[in-house]
Order: sequence, then C-alpha cells, then structure tokens
Amino acid sequence: MPQRIIAMWSGPRNISTALMRSWGSRADTRVVDEPFYAHYLLSTGCDHPGADEIIRSYSTDWRAVVDQLLRQRGDSAIVYHKHMTHHMLPHIERSWLGEVSSGFLIREPRRMLLSLMKVIPQPRLEQTGLPQQVELFEAVRELTGSVPPVVAARDVLLQPAVMLSRLCSALDVPYDDCMLGWTAGARVTDGIWAKHWYGAVERSTGFAPYQADDSPLPDHLRGLLEACQPLYDQLAQHRIDPGE
Repeated sequence: MPQRIIAMWSGPRNISTALMRSWGSRADTRVVDEPFYAHYLLSTGCDHPGADEIIRSYSTDWRAVVDQLLRQRGDSAIVYHKHMTHHMLPHIERSWLGEVSSGFLIREPRRMLLSLMKVIPQPRLEQTGLPQQVELFEAVRELTGSVPPVVAARDVLLQPAVMLSRLCSALDVPYDDCMLGWTAGARVTDGIWAKHWYGAVERSTGFAPYQADDSPLPDHLRGLLEACQPLYDQLAQHRIDPGE
C-alpha cells in the first residue's frame, strides 16, 4: 500500500488524543502530535501550561512544520497527524492540505462547552475551534474535489469498531482490530504537554464508554452555544452514520 498521510482535525475537549492512541496502536502507523502547537503559542501568546517549554522544544516556523509533515515520512505505511483546528491560524497557508487525506472529528457543542468551561470559564467562539474546523473542511473539499470524512465523538464511543472501520474505509486504508485497545502509559510520540493534559488517556486502555450528560449549560454560555450550533450542524450533515 502506498504511504498515506492522514490529518485528523479536531476542536478542544474531544476524544482526539484517544483517537491518536487508537491509530498509534497499529503496527503500520506513525503518529504526530499537534505539530503546529508551538507556532500557535508563540503567535498568540496564549498562557497555556508549559508554553515556554513547548516553544523552546518544537519548531515555531509553520513553513518548516509543513515541510517536515510532508517530506519526513519515515518508512511507516501510514502517518497520522493529530491536529487542533484552532492551531491553524489564518496566515498559515492551506495548499498543503491537498497533499494529505483529512478527516474531521466533531463533538456536540453543548457537551463540548460544558467540558471547555472547566479550563476556560469564559470561552470565546474561536477557542471552540468550530469556525476554523468549518473553514478547513471547506478548504479540503475545494482542494481535493471531494467531501472529507467526518466522525462524531459520540458515535465512536458508542460503536468504536463500526466507526473506526468506516473511517478507515473512507480514508482508503485497511481497518485493524488493534485500534480498539492499547496499553496504558505515556508514549514517546506524545508532545511534552502530555504531562499537563493526558493523564486520563495515559491511564486508559481503550475508548471510554459513552456517558450521557443532560447537565444544563450556564446562562452565560447560551449565546456561545447559539453561535456554535450552526457550525457544528454544517459539519454534522456529512458525518459517517453508524447506522448505515
């Protein structure tokens, strides 16, 4: 099989790290963790845990990052990139997206906001990653001439085997049952920010069961939810249906 580069685009407070673990469990796959994070931190000045260390440790030149992603592939059949959509700042050129296979991981906005408010009490729309996710989706569709696959976190947690199999099919790679589980612990492929964010994933050995949550959204976030919902719906209309 020719080498495939998969770029998976997610907003924050999703199952993106667990999905990276899933792909990283494959013998034929090498994973890359949030390659634009250092550039994002330097450009925005966001006060994230370990920001100074991240900026010192990784390339802050987005052009160099793109070149590395496309050229330094190694000998794995599949290279899987875990990306955060808000890291793709507007000045970063998008043309390289035509050279990779992109997928999009979405999460229902109310659930996402309930989680996001625990780390950002007053989040702004751009911090949800949804406007960027829609823009990137449209850029990929225009560059490739096809609709990229979209998977919902809820569907993956409810039916991991079904959804991972269908995602692999949409990305034109063979499915492997090993994607359903992994060994606990850290990975050398994890970013150095793992010590701040990946505690739960490091304890996990597979996807956590889906847990329904009907908690009400605080009043101060209702306006943000109204802004997020149509963006989510625009992507969700293309989501892979587990019932098909």
